Amino acid sequence: MTPVHFSFSTAFILGLMGLAFHRTHLLSALLCLEGMMLSLFVALALWTLQTEATNFSAAPMLLLAFSACEASTGLALLVATARTHGTDRLQSLNLLQC
Repeated sequence: MTPVHFSFSTAFILGLMGLAFHRTHLLSALLCLEGMMLSLFVALALWTLQTEATNFSAAPMLLLAFSACEASTGLALLVATARTHGTDRLQSLNLLQC
């Protein structure tokens, strides 16, 4: 495994571990998701450049567009949750109460 692949794999795994183990605030979960998407974007862009495949040249931009949509949806949910519940702590959210 090259150092480049190791760094992107480590960034993705750290984001996944942060999402799994540090779930106190919704904002920290959104930041972990964005870190994972950023590492996927850079890895996919470098993979496209290394293979010189023109068929997959639009894939990183498509992933970036979906990442922006995911971020805007997450921030909208964060604002809605903060307005209705008064906090963004995940422990205060109850699916059965909604």
